[in-house]
Amino acid sequence: MLTEQTEKRLSRRTLMAIMITGIAVITVFTVTPWNIIPTQITEDVTVLAVTEYGCVGESQYGVSVVVSECDAQVGDIVSATFYVPSMEVNGYYDRLNDRVEMVQP
Repeated sequence: MLTEQTEKRLSRRTLMAIMITGIAVITVFTVTPWNIIPTQITEDVTVLAVTEYGCVGESQYGVSVVVSECDAQVGDIVSATFYVPSMEVNGYYDRLNDRVEMVQP
């Protein structure tokens, strides 16, 4: 009779695997890693300075961008390719701020 009861129960390894899988799924949907992954962007930036490493400009996202092998002068517009977190491109920060403003009196 005792052996019948032990056969019907799940093993500890199975229970641990189920719990770990559940925690992993919850973490993925809670942390939203797809908002942290960098996204490559190409945009035109205005040259702010010319250094020995290239031209320095600022993007519309507030990121300083260095364009190597640049012959432009200060004030010229050059094309720059750089990476920013996806949350800055897809408006994730804006939606969070809207939610916080709704909650605050």
